[in-house]
Amino acid sequence: MARPKPWEVDDELWAVIEPLLPRVERRVRHPGRKRHPDRLVFQGILFVLHTGIAWEHLPQELGFGSGMTCWRRLAEWTEAGVWPRLHEVLLARLRGANALDFSRAAVDGSHIRALKGGAKTGRSPVDRGRTGSKHHLITDGTGIPLAATLTGGNRNDVTQLIPLLQAVPPVRGKRGRPRRRPDVVLGDRGYDHDKYRRLVRNLGVKPLIARRGTEHGSGLGTQRWVVERAFAHLHWFRRLRIRWEIRDDIHEGFLTLACALICWRRLKSLR
Repeated sequence: MARPKPWEVDDELWAVIEPLLPRVERRVRHPGRKRHPDRLVFQGILFVLHTGIAWEHLPQELGFGSGMTCWRRLAEWTEAGVWPRLHEVLLARLRGANALDFSRAAVDGSHIRALKGGAKTGRSPVDRGRTGSKHHLITDGTGIPLAATLTGGNRNDVTQLIPLLQAVPPVRGKRGRPRRRPDVVLGDRGYDHDKYRRLVRNLGVKPLIARRGTEHGSGLGTQRWVVERAFAHLHWFRRLRIRWEIRDDIHEGFLTLACALICWRRLKSLR
């Protein structure tokens, strides 16, 4: 039996995604060309996300529709907030399966090049001043992405510590109030700032952040390595290794969709 391609959407995943998509009623008068099926277009978006191929080179023989059709649908669904809702639904399923660990969370940032510029780019200090962006990520204790943000490549990691904690959605999946805050947040020396420690505590979270100037061997690495592994999983999606999108919302849409797909893979591995 042939192994399914990573951009192929099975019935189970589509049953989760389809209710989240905005309904578009066809006009009675002058309906125009029939809208390409959402499922095929979504597979075209996944093809670009996985392979990093340019929209204009999307293979027509696979039935995804044109690259412009897929791009427009991605922009439409991103504007409608489909990807954060999909991520939240899958996080709730993981929590319902006791697969989320809110006892601790880990944060980190990762630089990528932004070859076409655009909003949320800047001169990257780790890439000889070239224009770049930065992915910022918070994961649970097992490495599941809880939230991600995008900034210019010149932004310090610590400036995104509070936005990341605030970006974690209310995760349902169990009786009672949804869970939103981890008990502890782990960070490397890039997050060492007493002001931000106070702000983290004000959110009801305990900061566990390495101090600058101290020797290595604090033991944090044995717990926060999960966020580095999560970045490896994210950047396995080739479209996220280099930022090709001038529009920051489109790149953020790809980023959140990738986080949701990682959650989906973890769900399937539990069976």
